[in-house]
Amino acid sequence: MENKTIQLRFRAANRDIFEAIRKGRKKVETRAATARHRDIKAGDILRFVCGKDSFKKKAKKAQIFKSIPSLLQKYRANEINPIVNSHAELQEMYYSYPNYREKIKQFGIIAIEL
Repeated sequence: MENKTIQLRFRAANRDIFEAIRKGRKKVETRAATARHRDIKAGDILRFVCGKDSFKKKAKKAQIFKSIPSLLQKYRANEINPIVNSHAELQEMYYSYPNYREKIKQFGIIAIEL
């Protein structure tokens, strides 16, 4: 099966995260594992978009976790977001996104290694 190109959008308010990915400081991108994201696989091309800016990176690995605690058994919080210092801060960040608490509970969370 051939690799897909998947577009991942960032709100202007999250430009810092977008730039951390571009500069290689953020090693793991996560999304709620909804139908839009759950089929991302190693080798897929990710097109990151924030406003008019965009760049591409290849997914090295992708794995779905049932919850934030299960995700944090494999990854450190600062691998997922270099500006957070604790698991609690990371969870607070997720829950600040619209409907994320419900989406993660329903679909789980996908971690994509970059």
